[in-house]
Amino acid sequence: MYYIGLVIEYLKNYMKTRLTYRADFWVEVISDLLLQVSNLIFIFVVFGHTDTLGGWSEAEVVFVYGFFMVPFGLFSCFVNLWNFSDRYIVKGEMDRILTRPAYNLFQIFLENIDPPGLIGSVIGLVIMVISGGQLGLELLWWHIPVLLLFALSATLIYTGIYITLTSLSFYSDSPTGIIPLLYNIQNYGRYPVTIYNRAIQFLLTWILPFAFVGIYPASLFLGRTEMTHMAWLTPVMAAIFLTIGLTSWNLGVKKYRGAGS
Repeated sequence: MYYIGLVIEYLKNYMKTRLTYRADFWVEVISDLLLQVSNLIFIFVVFGHTDTLGGWSEAEVVFVYGFFMVPFGLFSCFVNLWNFSDRYIVKGEMDRILTRPAYNLFQIFLENIDPPGLIGSVIGLVIMVISGGQLGLELLWWHIPVLLLFALSATLIYTGIYITLTSLSFYSDSPTGIIPLLYNIQNYGRYPVTIYNRAIQFLLTWILPFAFVGIYPASLFLGRTEMTHMAWLTPVMAAIFLTIGLTSWNLGVKKYRGAGS
């Protein structure tokens, strides 16, 4: 209940801030929408030159993209670590975080919460419904609970990966690190892994498992039996990478010695 109360209070503060600067809020929402539209246009342009992509049709790839957006929206809302190194290490705000009783990582998540990110999740669901209708997919009783399980698992995979890499900031004072590069790599997970060479497939499956936030779990709903076994590994990968992330973070915090003078 203590942590739930913290979430509510931080959301109240967020809304007060956004109501003060309403134009910034809508600019952020519109820019996110334009980004998603541009990504969809890119998919349509690709299929304007080919009928299939690695054996996947246009509607299937769009469905995968829709699923990809659901956990990414959740991640963008609740796990925003983009400027951690610059704000908390270089500028010394980690010292403030460590003087409070709540778990330090949870505090950082709350301070950087971004509810407009959830709009991407809603759009992703709409895309899945439209493309699923084009594919003639039927809504079965298990689809919704499995969708919730896979979306949460994919969000935790994002979280584990980014916590792990962010924890490297405790050993370096680089303002950005490799987080911007990772944001580009993660986009590969929204396309069929079969279009990449084996090295990239291995990278996206076992090292930086972004294939588990898009193509693998989405393939279960599409009836792609060749990937069913990989789809059900999504919760397992979530548990593994979240554990790695939290372990790396806790070790990094122990290494941290303050901002200094």
